[in-house]
Amino acid sequence: MCGIVGAISYKNVSDFLVNGLERLEYRGYDSAGIALLSDKITRVRSTGRVSAIRDKLKNQNLSGLLGIGHTRWATHGGVTESNAHPHISRNKIAVVHNGIIENHEAQSERLKKYGYEFTSETDTEVIAHLIHYYYEDTKDLLKATFLAIKDLDGAFAIAVIAVDKKDQLICARKGCPLLIGVGQKENFIASDASAIIASTKNIIYLEDGDIANLTVEGLEIYDKSLKPTKRKLHKSSLDEGSMDLGPYDHFMQKEIYEQPKALGDTIEAVIDNNAFDIELLGKNAKKTLADVNSILILAAGTSYYAGLTAKYWIESIAKIPANVEIASEYRYRSSVPNVNQLVITISQSGETLDTIESLKHAKVMGHKKTLTICNVQDSAIVRESQLVLYTRAGMEIGVASTKAFTTQLASLFVLTIILGKINNRITKKQEKEYLSELRLLSGNIQHALNLEPQIKEWSKQFAEKNNALFLGRGIHYPIALEGALKLKEISYIHAEAYPAGELKHGPLALVDKDMPVVVIAPNDSLLEKVKSNMQEVKARGGILYVFADGDSHFHQQEDIKVIRTPRHTGVLSPIVHAIPVQLLAYHVALIKKTDVDKPRNLAKSVTVE
Repeated sequence: MCGIVGAISYKNVSDFLVNGLERLEYRGYDSAGIALLSDKITRVRSTGRVSAIRDKLKNQNLSGLLGIGHTRWATHGGVTESNAHPHISRNKIAVVHNGIIENHEAQSERLKKYGYEFTSETDTEVIAHLIHYYYEDTKDLLKATFLAIKDLDGAFAIAVIAVDKKDQLICARKGCPLLIGVGQKENFIASDASAIIASTKNIIYLEDGDIANLTVEGLEIYDKSLKPTKRKLHKSSLDEGSMDLGPYDHFMQKEIYEQPKALGDTIEAVIDNNAFDIELLGKNAKKTLADVNSILILAAGTSYYAGLTAKYWIESIAKIPANVEIASEYRYRSSVPNVNQLVITISQSGETLDTIESLKHAKVMGHKKTLTICNVQDSAIVRESQLVLYTRAGMEIGVASTKAFTTQLASLFVLTIILGKINNRITKKQEKEYLSELRLLSGNIQHALNLEPQIKEWSKQFAEKNNALFLGRGIHYPIALEGALKLKEISYIHAEAYPAGELKHGPLALVDKDMPVVVIAPNDSLLEKVKSNMQEVKARGGILYVFADGDSHFHQQEDIKVIRTPRHTGVLSPIVHAIPVQLLAYHVALIKKTDVDKPRNLAKSVTVE
């Protein structure tokens, strides 16, 4: 969602702030701003792209050794310059903020009684005024920030500067991600490591409730009780090259084509060991998983669809009952805990607030066995889990997830086989067969990518439509869901997905010549059922667009258009069939000239409810 950067240095930080904000553009935003401290706090804000901030800075020749910056994704208040961060209180305190302050209305009324005037519709302005209120009394910026955040309910990451504290940058977090970059005679803060890796790869991840005081010479970190504490220093493995487009037109295109390598990296340890070893999950995995009798998967968005796919694998291969819940729903309902249930959370960023909070809720409910599948080492959700299985997707910039999704699926498949071995449901012969399937996966993905020219032709017809249906059965139904999500995310065409057998229970009423119907139809045990459902569409005048396998017996007709992968890819077919629906959405969006990497109203890292 929103992005934060900040720096205190022996040299001008204005370029760092703007470059850092541009590195965070992929997270999604609608306005941006920075505040620089010299003799006074100078603020530059704008709606739209960060490039507007760069132009304003250049025209005004602004500089400073201390500053903070922000990209905003609107929650409280519309997309206006007055609502853009940073927010300033009485020309003395400047604040940037990610998250949502739930009691901002009550605090606003309180502050108005103290004479504070509000110039925005945001919840963030409350933070600036609260810190100013306490600072006037204490003259201590660290203590004033500490006192202010004690008054706040909700989730936040904040950075604070004061006009008469030119050697001090304060930051704090509760629920939202925030990290410190450690440099030489300079220190940085950011909500994402991508914003600072050009300046330093030495990273400290703040824990929930931490507050930190940064100077040019060093830094101090305090816990939620304002007691000094230490946090581990990490060396970021993030590659600056992952932030560059290279020969591609969009990051989404680049990331679609990176999938053979990303999947190869994700399953590398399994292939190298020639076995699905439980040690892949951590040293305590045997003890944690020994008596697991069911699975609960918690996730959001695309990760939820990965979980739905995994349910089919876990129950059919490992023979363990599995349930999948949307994280934001699970945490607000009464459920029955099972101490022998394994709770699996899935998050690309490791900072998805709904998923983190659902994991915390599960633990409070009594669940003791937890495992997360994540793409980011040392992220918040990883630190909350007993066990972790990392995807190796590399950095994903495009808001619409592609390689993160398929690597999550690959990791969930690996986990399934490990659970099946623990459960004595998999023979050595079967394990070898699954290893063979994995070895072929990257090549099969490349074959699917080779379908792009045919998919381009389809996209010309889709771009003229306003609605679409996606159908699948069994383990391919979640891929239909993912295909519909991708199309609406980046092309803004309304799309829905259904199990193909549900057509006659309502959705068939929508079918006509103007409603394209995409069918995921691999050559598996449900193929004949899918063909029957297709006839229901054809009889109502619908046009079918079928993603099939080379060994399926479909005949191209005027109202049935078919694209075939080279062959049926067995148990890993859902991963392979995810590629065509990604390409379809991408090429439709290109024709409609939408912002492929930054679709409207959406954000990459969802760190608010």
